[in-house]
Amino acid sequence: SLKKPTSAVCVAGVETLVDIHSDVPKGAKNFDVSGSSKLDIFVAYDSTRVTEPAGKAPWPLDTSVEVIVSADKASKDFNDLEVKVAYFGAEGGEALGRSVLLLTCVDVSLDVDTDRVGKVRRSGRDKKTWRWGPEGHGAILLVNCDKDSDNSVGPDLQNSRLMSLEDLQDMSPLVLSCDGPDEVFRSHRLVLEAPWPDARRLRVFCAQGEWCWSPLGRVGASQRALSPVCGGWGVTLPETPLFTDTVAFRVAPWIMTPNTQPPLELYVCSVMDAYGSNKKFLDDMAHLASKANCKLVICPRVDNRNDRWIQDEMEFGYVEAPHKSFPVVLDSPRNRGLRDFPKKILGPDFGYVTREILYAGPSGLDSFGNLDVSPPVTVGGREYPLGRILVGDCFPKSVGRRMAKVVRDFLWAQQVQAPVQLYSDWLSVGHVDEFLSFVPTSDQKGFRLLLASPSACLRLFQEKRDQGHGEAAQFEGLKDQAKRSINDMLADRHLRSDSLYVQRCIDWNREVLKRELGLAEADIVDIPQLFSLQGTRAEAFFPDMVNMVVLGQYLGIPKPYGPVIDGRCCLEEEVRALLEPLGLHCVFVDDFLSYHKLLGEVHCGTNVRRQPFAFKWWHMVP
Repeated sequence: SLKKPTSAVCVAGVETLVDIHSDVPKGAKNFDVSGSSKLDIFVAYDSTRVTEPAGKAPWPLDTSVEVIVSADKASKDFNDLEVKVAYFGAEGGEALGRSVLLLTCVDVSLDVDTDRVGKVRRSGRDKKTWRWGPEGHGAILLVNCDKDSDNSVGPDLQNSRLMSLEDLQDMSPLVLSCDGPDEVFRSHRLVLEAPWPDARRLRVFCAQGEWCWSPLGRVGASQRALSPVCGGWGVTLPETPLFTDTVAFRVAPWIMTPNTQPPLELYVCSVMDAYGSNKKFLDDMAHLASKANCKLVICPRVDNRNDRWIQDEMEFGYVEAPHKSFPVVLDSPRNRGLRDFPKKILGPDFGYVTREILYAGPSGLDSFGNLDVSPPVTVGGREYPLGRILVGDCFPKSVGRRMAKVVRDFLWAQQVQAPVQLYSDWLSVGHVDEFLSFVPTSDQKGFRLLLASPSACLRLFQEKRDQGHGEAAQFEGLKDQAKRSINDMLADRHLRSDSLYVQRCIDWNREVLKRELGLAEADIVDIPQLFSLQGTRAEAFFPDMVNMVVLGQYLGIPKPYGPVIDGRCCLEEEVRALLEPLGLHCVFVDDFLSYHKLLGEVHCGTNVRRQPFAFKWWHMVP
């Protein structure tokens, strides 16, 4: 204004446009601008319309000419910076009028862990965007789904207030820095904004002192004022924003761990029902866990309600940010006897998440025996450093059982372990762990894919028959189970036909796995196994050896009760010959009555929490 000084606020490091055209004295054709030494002042212009004046000559008052100012530091006093504009006629001479702009500079910055180093610091990186890769940037938000306080009913994310200082360590910090004279903050208000639908998923807590935290609550659909929680600003909201600072977060994904990761805890259920006790199985698991130096966790009957299928109920994974990592169990929607057990694991630095099916009951494919993950692979030059999730499904473009969409959507949304759909609906139970498993090896590949193979079993039996062992019997040593000689099994046209049908189903998956995981035939080991059809779907004819629990180099394999030749089970000997040269130790576990007869095996009745990957998920490019 020509009449009196004008006051305004600018932000450190931000260029501010000074309006020199709205109040101009009559006859003015040129202008000159000057200001405080702590201000950077420069003139922007269209070089096609205006020529920069020589020396100290004034600038032409053309509409394309603009004055821009900036300051590097916050003001110590209110209105301590000054911009002066003098207006002149065409011939120069005395000034026709003068304007004075009094500026107060404030330093306002919203900062997060953009550099992913585990703590917040001001960074020269772009805070508004999020970029994958080892050279990427952008902050990471943990899902606060553990339970750090006994006073919490469920996961901490359900709390409207901070329940413990430990809970604070799970949160991702935003540091709001404000510097400048108090007068500025009495007439302006800071507003926190988040886009919908993110706003309804965020809760922000503000520090009021060293030991006091106040909830800002869920951020509104558009904005929420921080006053007076964060510094005592007034209630006057300017009509237009003075300054906006933006930071971008990405929510940390839930990550599964493959069999190649070292085991930390082995989970198994203690049951006693009409089928008897599984005490012998528990003893075998304790022995196996001891060999693998792995902690054994037994879920008691009061918690499992005689539901032994702990693999089907839940899947262990983890979440990670630069400042924190903790395991998270994904609870399946099957909701049988074990339905409450995953929630009981919830505790300090142990999270819980689930996806419920709202409109229909779960199918067999919603159990997590139908969920697996490969070791890290490279496919056609593209790296999957955290492996790929494997999900069983119906045959493509056909009608059949499928994993519920709400669960599939969750798995696909994690991005870092791009899922692969396999065909498992041909099985009575319908789970991928009935025909595949992964085992670690010490060679360059680092693992092998094990596939159940009826063809390999028929070849083995034919070989033993040709060697004169045709009368050796399957199920030798089992009470109340009819024995079947090798000759009898090979002559059984239904058993052969059923097994060859199953082989075609497995071969279809074999090609998908080779293509999607970048595998060669040398990376696959065929484990002898026969199947029989019950109606239109298949079941394992004898204990399914692929359905094993993997604890490092120790494999807990269902005891197949195969034909005994020279005092040894020929199926066990074949599996040992295939796997022990890879540095693995085969421990055969009797699960015939307590699991196999109920259409499950060792893997179905166990669950393993494993060590997280050393690789940081944000370093990959999905």
